[in-house]
Amino acid sequence: MTDLAPPMHPEPSAGPRRVFVLGATGAIGQATVRALIANGHEVVCFVRPGPQRSEHMFEGAELRFGDATDPYALAQEGFRGEPFGAVVSCMASRTGAPKDAWAVDYRAHAEALTAAKSAGATHFVLLSAICVQKPRLAFQKAKLAFEQELIASGLDYSIVRPTAFFKSLSGQIERVRAGKPFLLFGDGRGTACKPIGDADLGRYIAACLDEPALRNRVLPIGGPGPAITPREQGDRLFALLGREPRFAHAPIALLDAIIWTLSGLGAVFPPLRDKAELARIGRYYATESMLVLNPETGRYDADATPSTGEDTLFDHYARLVAGEASLERGAHSVF
Repeated sequence: MTDLAPPMHPEPSAGPRRVFVLGATGAIGQATVRALIANGHEVVCFVRPGPQRSEHMFEGAELRFGDATDPYALAQEGFRGEPFGAVVSCMASRTGAPKDAWAVDYRAHAEALTAAKSAGATHFVLLSAICVQKPRLAFQKAKLAFEQELIASGLDYSIVRPTAFFKSLSGQIERVRAGKPFLLFGDGRGTACKPIGDADLGRYIAACLDEPALRNRVLPIGGPGPAITPREQGDRLFALLGREPRFAHAPIALLDAIIWTLSGLGAVFPPLRDKAELARIGRYYATESMLVLNPETGRYDADATPSTGEDTLFDHYARLVAGEASLERGAHSVF
């Protein structure tokens, strides 16, 4: 197993606590809830009602139903005036579009922070994103605004900034399986990331409650092994499928043209503004590495990006190709 970062220290943990969880139904949220329960915490999850959700969705956790973006529902149906020792949020906007981002990534979290204080919580663990290091998009700015509010809140905090997720880098598997080339922007070697699996990230988020070294810190975190470029992702995928590599190369200028067109049309047709923002998100992920940014050099640094866990992206690819796992894609999946 690779080193957990930052390094663990032998100080005793705070012990099991009553934990209020937001964003529990997403893949990372589910993994985090399982890890919290395994660590002995009493877990209450506040989730939107839905046909696939019941009080027995998580064995060992209590589910409460309501809209986390509604302050009244959050207080009355979620916290219910009861005491909690900590809040863990894996909640994020679905699309990253400006309205959604500011409603969820900032305002809903700000309301949750207020409610956490009223409930007596002393620690707030936030799942953020490593891309807020260079905020150009609405969802990045909204996340960063709440990070700053949390740091200034007076509560203990742990702000977890993961690198790329497996699901966000798995969208071309069916395309390649169908005989199509792997799509690259540029030569596919200009960016890199250290992808992290849901289970490993869930355990890391849960550890923030128990490890003093993970408290009152901003915590960039990636998965095990070296940083991987898109070209290397494609090469491994073809190898797992037993096929000769085939790549299609798209210029970044193509994304720029799409953004320019949608932005112009958005001035006349407002619904296209969100599509322009989604295109900007795609361009960002196509041109920026998901690694720690060195503020002095302005360059991404794989060696400075901490790692945790055992599961690699290529392990995940192997399971998908073998039919041992299914692909669940997120709203910010690019390919």
